[in-house]
Amino acid sequence: MAETARKRTPLHTKILLSLVAGGVLGITAQFVLPGGPKNEDLVWFSENIANNVGSIFLTMIFMIVVPLLFSALTLGIAEIGDATKVGRIGFRALVMTIVLSVIAVLLGIAAVNAVKPGVGLPEEKRQALLAAIDKGAAEKKGAAEKPAEADPPTLGILPRNPLLEATRALTGGLLPFMFFSLVFGIALSAIDPEKALPLKQFLEGLFAVSLKVIDFAMLLAPIGVFFLVFRTGAILGFDLVTTLGKYVLIVLAALAFHQFVVYSLVIKFLAKRNPMEFFRQMKTVMLTAFATSSSNATLPTALKAAEEDLGLPRKISTFVLTVGATGNQNGTALFEGITILFLAQFVGIDLDLSQQFQVMLLAIVAGIGTAGVPGGSWPMIAGVIQRFNIPVETIGIVLGIDRILDMSRTVLNVTGDMTIAACVAKWEGEPTETPEEAMA
Repeated sequence: MAETARKRTPLHTKILLSLVAGGVLGITAQFVLPGGPKNEDLVWFSENIANNVGSIFLTMIFMIVVPLLFSALTLGIAEIGDATKVGRIGFRALVMTIVLSVIAVLLGIAAVNAVKPGVGLPEEKRQALLAAIDKGAAEKKGAAEKPAEADPPTLGILPRNPLLEATRALTGGLLPFMFFSLVFGIALSAIDPEKALPLKQFLEGLFAVSLKVIDFAMLLAPIGVFFLVFRTGAILGFDLVTTLGKYVLIVLAALAFHQFVVYSLVIKFLAKRNPMEFFRQMKTVMLTAFATSSSNATLPTALKAAEEDLGLPRKISTFVLTVGATGNQNGTALFEGITILFLAQFVGIDLDLSQQFQVMLLAIVAGIGTAGVPGGSWPMIAGVIQRFNIPVETIGIVLGIDRILDMSRTVLNVTGDMTIAACVAKWEGEPTETPEEAMA
């Protein structure tokens, strides 16, 4: 039995294989069947089988967006609020988290605008894809652009009725609902801890249940990704491969730049440490993050390395790394910003500067509310793209190649936590010698 468990194929491998199989079969069908993508049998299969099966998987993600977003954001903000009560340490860590997240998202948005990885699809194929995704896309777009029928949010962000915004979170009410969650989290951190405890415990339970629903949804991911990518490959052909290739490269390049340029500058000039030596000392942490794709799973290794390998004082590293495992997801924020703009380009939606500014804000806030577990960012992305009228089915196209991107952005997340801890320790005037340096 143990032998069988060891031989079981990991879920991320199944999803990747499904992506490859769906793409290959879809592209093959386009070239082999008479009429190509307009073949009647292929069109019927795409619309009635592939579309419906893929929608089942996506619906599992959509239905958990509201409870996950509310519990994660509220708890994340409450933790940050508690952090500020600690004094200078909490405040400095918070400022660094915000600054690094802003830089990360700006970097991602700049990279997408410069390279435009989603641009280049032949217009005929793009329109065919949109028609296959939803025959009523034009009607839905017009409906999404109309003002809310009742109780519109003040200034577009202050909700008069948070419950109403929750019911329409996937059709334009996401930003007001996120704002309510932020205010609720701030208030939760401001009341007496004894009174706040029962509500925090409820939210922690809600958060845990939401993560379990994501686990259930991800079990359907191999099947959902296969059919979603099959349909897309049957319409786009090899254009799908080249477009996805550009997307992967731009994400990895942006993550690498933030990791080895931005963090290096911060480590050198703010933490006053040698960046190469710093990365060498935390190599075990980065390898663990890469292997697990989870900031939470990497936390024990990070806490040990912070004290033993980097020589950071325990009172600072424990505090900053524990809060950062949830609240500092700037690698995830960068990834989400790139992915949202890429999907907009992919379907031919041109987001203006004000809309891109909204993407930046949503990605930063969503980074706080994103679960530090594999696949935790997708419900957030699904909720955000709905606000910009991007067909939600498009996330199935990029989800299949998410594993390597997830592993890479988790490395950025945990490196950011350690970088912040090193900076705070320096500003606090704490000694940062490793045990070996102390003995020398």
